[in-house]
Amino acid sequence: MTDVKPHKTVDCIGLFCPEPIFRTRIAMDTLKPGEILEIWADDPASESDIQSWSKRTGHELLKIEKIDGKFRFLIRKVEK
Repeated sequence: MTDVKPHKTVDCIGLFCPEPIFRTRIAMDTLKPGEILEIWADDPASESDIQSWSKRTGHELLKIEKIDGKFRFLIRKVEK
């Protein structure tokens, strides 16, 4: 999974709920099914928020990792 190249990256560092979810949704709307969105966030709530959002919307949460106090998420857009 480390070799996955995202099609788009959203930087939500310094932003708090609900802004990371808003920006994730807007960015996901610009992608085609199968493309991958990378999100960076440092809000502690973003981990559960992104997991819930992915499950609710049906997009595939590929990875969550914590690097130097920041979360990195990879989400694949699923066709609806």
